Amino acid sequence: MLTTLKRIVQEVNKIPHLEDALKHLASRLQQSMAVDSCSIYLADYDKQHFLMMATEGLAKSAIGSVAIGFSEGLIGLIGQREEPLNVSDARSHPRFKHYPEVKEEQYHAFLGAPIIHQRKVLGVITLQQKRKRRFSEDEEAFLVTLAAQLALEIKHAEARGYFTPSEETPPNYQKSLMGVPGSSGLAMGTGFVSNYRVTLQSYVPKHTRHADKEISLYRDAVFATREQVNVLSSRMAGEVPEDVAAIFQIYHHLLDANSLGHEVEAHIREGWDAGSSLKYVVEQYIQQFKSMSDPYMQERAVDVEDLSNRILANIVGMGEVFRTERPKSAFVLVADEVTASMLAEYPSGQLQGIVSMRGSNNSHAAILARAMGVPAVMGLTDVPLSVLDGKPLLLDGYSGEVIVNPSDSVKNEFALLVKEEQELSHRIQEQADLPTVTQDGEILSLLINTGLSAELENSHFNQGEGVGLYRTEVPFMMRERFPSEHEQMALYKSLLSVNPQKSITMRTLDVGGDKPLPYFPIAEENPFLGWRGIRLTLDHPEIFLVQVRAMLRASIGLNNLKIMLPMITTVAEVRESRRLIRQAYHEVCEEAKQRGEQVNMPEIGVMLEVPAVIYQLSHLADKVDFFSVGTNDLTQYLLAVDRNNPRVASIYDSYHPAVLNALCSIISTSNEHNVPVTVCGEMAGEPGGAILLMAMGYRKLSMNSHNLLKVKWAIRSTTLVDAHALLEKVLKLEHPLQVREYVNVYLESIGLGGLVRAGI
Repeated sequence: MLTTLKRIVQEVNKIPHLEDALKHLASRLQQSMAVDSCSIYLADYDKQHFLMMATEGLAKSAIGSVAIGFSEGLIGLIGQREEPLNVSDARSHPRFKHYPEVKEEQYHAFLGAPIIHQRKVLGVITLQQKRKRRFSEDEEAFLVTLAAQLALEIKHAEARGYFTPSEETPPNYQKSLMGVPGSSGLAMGTGFVSNYRVTLQSYVPKHTRHADKEISLYRDAVFATREQVNVLSSRMAGEVPEDVAAIFQIYHHLLDANSLGHEVEAHIREGWDAGSSLKYVVEQYIQQFKSMSDPYMQERAVDVEDLSNRILANIVGMGEVFRTERPKSAFVLVADEVTASMLAEYPSGQLQGIVSMRGSNNSHAAILARAMGVPAVMGLTDVPLSVLDGKPLLLDGYSGEVIVNPSDSVKNEFALLVKEEQELSHRIQEQADLPTVTQDGEILSLLINTGLSAELENSHFNQGEGVGLYRTEVPFMMRERFPSEHEQMALYKSLLSVNPQKSITMRTLDVGGDKPLPYFPIAEENPFLGWRGIRLTLDHPEIFLVQVRAMLRASIGLNNLKIMLPMITTVAEVRESRRLIRQAYHEVCEEAKQRGEQVNMPEIGVMLEVPAVIYQLSHLADKVDFFSVGTNDLTQYLLAVDRNNPRVASIYDSYHPAVLNALCSIISTSNEHNVPVTVCGEMAGEPGGAILLMAMGYRKLSMNSHNLLKVKWAIRSTTLVDAHALLEKVLKLEHPLQVREYVNVYLESIGLGGLVRAGI
């Protein structure tokens, strides 16, 4: 059964058009399970019905025309119950409804399973038999398993654009894609993919009406590829053994018209463009090679794919296959995963937004985007880069929606929203220089989180009352080796000297998880529960000592450095860290003394982000000078949610009652032991979150500079009394969405409705 299932799924995966894939699936399933009929229905939520998309055994004329309401018949019942239905005689079931068009009068036995993806019913798949019988448990389990696999393929097909528009639909039709909100804001621009390489895997199938033109294009591409292969073959002659050079003979054979050409051209005549036809034929060959038992023949799949990518590159006019030009106007950067160096590469005036295929709301890429004030959408999994490349895009960093090829009316509406957001920004800017104090006189300190670059961050140092979190890992990530002590010292000195009156809290190196170093790879099955933060640097004291020495040397003549330790789990880690810091301090003092300089011992604090430390605060209180709550990781670990996984992104929420109660516990215990505490996670940068934290008792909040003025405006618009009443209400709620809705209603009631959207 498992072998059959894998084979069917693999076959379906390789068929580019969803309707063709479903027809093939119905046929294969009918054969493999020896049933009289197999049918597939897909849900249409706009019309509230299931539409028959494929069948083997029922009337083919019903495909695309028979629609069954969500509350009608056995198909509707399966969708409503969200569970399989197995009956020996369908016609005797009270929910049975006769549809003459499908011609199923001769069938009795019925087995149906819902096709569900992330709690949403996408369709129903059914098996039918002429004789009366109940399908076995194995048959039912097989169909349920297949339906789960099919759900993924339907979502992938939808995301990849495989729902091909009809001939009446214009080529540049509007398409809406949903990801995860990464950085708030709205953006308009042309999608730009840096260093883009066209591949069969990323190519989106398209229909054509010009078969002769596409055949000519395909033949020209094959000719150009043949010339390129000749050059490669000549270059390799005498450089490698003959058996290795013989690979080019395989390439020449594949380029022969009798190999791929006839099949590709046949698909073009069926209405597919040259790239789609090549993709369809070649992926079938690749699958055939991979399924062979001979290892040598299995490896030929790589050759076929490599050669075909070369042909495809010539088809789309990218013989070099790598893009080197830079965008000349406003653009939205699109990448598998956006990096700090990538963001630094392009002018900030042109960069309007970011789309990162990997990552989620609190991944490193999203944090970087928020720090720069650039709207971002994360986690558009299974969407090829080519779908967005060179296309007009509208990006909504609040909802996570990306609209490709927007219509004029949608574009105009979106432009109005952008204008409204700019007006809100101007209103907030008017209060930029006013103190952060509530209407009933409660004073708060707002600090900033930094760490991109000295040039970028220095421009924001005039905001806030200091730096609550400086991420020292970014300079490590942007190099090809560990930065030297002198390099680190020069960077830290430039930051500490910008405004000596404002304190700067530098977090020691925090890599691992979603922040790997390219020159220090860490391969772990679960990096967020692995070797990261203080665990790594204590295991490598040479790295830790060099960094601390650089910080201390940079602070000579100044008195505004604080050192913060990340990912603390035990008291022993704090003891060992303090021992190493004292060692570095004495070494730097000796050097400074010889020059007549003095070094001040900085305050040392720990990040509270691992749930275990919540129950050790009383033991840590006399060993550190301050606490700093990292709500991002604290939320992740309390809820057991990988914050970089888009599939569970909806579960990750700092407004979860467990997180709110943990934050209340932290501030209560900290106040008991007179230990200052700051919140430096993303929750502090949300207007609603900041009001809740203030009500709990937090008086120092650190956030990205882009959000600081929004939070200040929110604090100045409320009272501590009202904030306490709000907190008392939300702590009684059961679901984070209830909390968020209640907070949003409160913001609306005090005239901060614009921040309901702007603060997400």
